[in-house]
Amino acid sequence: MNVELKWCPRCEEFRPREAFGRHKGRDDGRQDYCKSCAREYAKLWDQRKRQERRELKNPAVPDGFKRCRGCGEVKPHGEWHRNATASDGLSTRCKACRAVQGRKGHLKRQYGMTEAEREEMIASQMGICVICLKAPAAHVDHCHDTGRVRGVLCFNCNSAIGKLGDDPDTVRRAAAYLEGNAWKPTLVAPGVYQLPS
Repeated sequence: MNVELKWCPRCEEFRPREAFGRHKGRDDGRQDYCKSCAREYAKLWDQRKRQERRELKNPAVPDGFKRCRGCGEVKPHGEWHRNATASDGLSTRCKACRAVQGRKGHLKRQYGMTEAEREEMIASQMGICVICLKAPAAHVDHCHDTGRVRGVLCFNCNSAIGKLGDDPDTVRRAAAYLEGNAWKPTLVAPGVYQLPS
């Protein structure tokens, strides 16, 4: 039995033709490298290409710095929160990205709205607080009983409404007081007071 041999330039050995994969483009109909060398070469080529893609995507980061998964920027370690469970002891996202993510999550959890909806509401108010008409609108105001969002106010106006207990009567009395009309309740019956009209 005559076995036809072929030279593999990679392992530098003569091997039987069946040890080489088929290739229609070659004169002899077989690949240049034997099957085991071709597998090894393909594996190394794949690893090298993956490494090149990784380096292209994430160039080397100097010591004392880290690349943020959120914004992709390289920042010093001081721009990261600590995370004891991470291999490098730092969070995967920088402080700025975590703050943005936290605000988005807070809006969704607390008010059931997205940032786009909040920005649309601010635009409809022309960017200012609807109570004082001076300061920029930045804080979402909502009814504490129903949870319904009423608008976006400045910090002072939002705090004032909250401190007055979201009570329209208390707000009216405060307005009357500021206008110089201090109200004095009239005792109508024991424990029952009549408010001024």
